[in-house]
Amino acid sequence: MPDKIAEILLNANAVILRTKPPFRWASGILAPIYTDNRILMSYPKERDFIVNSFIKLLRKNKIKFDGFAATATAGIPWAAWISQKLKKPMVYVRGESKDHGRENLVEGKIEEGKTYVVVEDLISTGSSSLNTINAVREKNGIVEYCIAIFTYELEKAKNNFDNANVKLLPLTDFTSFVKTALKKKYISSQQLSHIMDWKKHPEGWVAL
Repeated sequence: MPDKIAEILLNANAVILRTKPPFRWASGILAPIYTDNRILMSYPKERDFIVNSFIKLLRKNKIKFDGFAATATAGIPWAAWISQKLKKPMVYVRGESKDHGRENLVEGKIEEGKTYVVVEDLISTGSSSLNTINAVREKNGIVEYCIAIFTYELEKAKNNFDNANVKLLPLTDFTSFVKTALKKKYISSQQLSHIMDWKKHPEGWVAL
């Protein structure tokens, strides 16, 4: 499954690899990769495959849950499609509370003592997922798992999820994606090692 998901991301240009010139992220760091999984909303066949893959992932890991909690905004459509298929409730967590009306941070109803799976499309440092995890827990909901389409496999994300005592289950990851890109000739063997170096030291990575 990781290879098939990686191929979907490549074909849809949802994840792009480029070393000359590299991408500059909002944080300022240079990277040979950029991800915009929102584009997958426009591909019904691929979208359905990803939703079904999420469901298979949950069943494979025998995860018991009562509902889904999406990160805003990228996790919302995926949580909506999955929850609709499984007939489960869903909530989503804003990046910050509204400054008017009821000033909600969480949209939807979290039931105390119920277990929620967090849904995200991309894991970089894991900060948006942690925001969602903490918001659900503050409402006395339980979170033990986070599912995502793709993760950069950064050490910071690993530490964040470990500290939160939440297990991350991605459909595919940086290593699988890069290997698939090489196999499909999206990148050359010369680019491979340089791209993989970024995962080890993203802040200090230098474009060639």
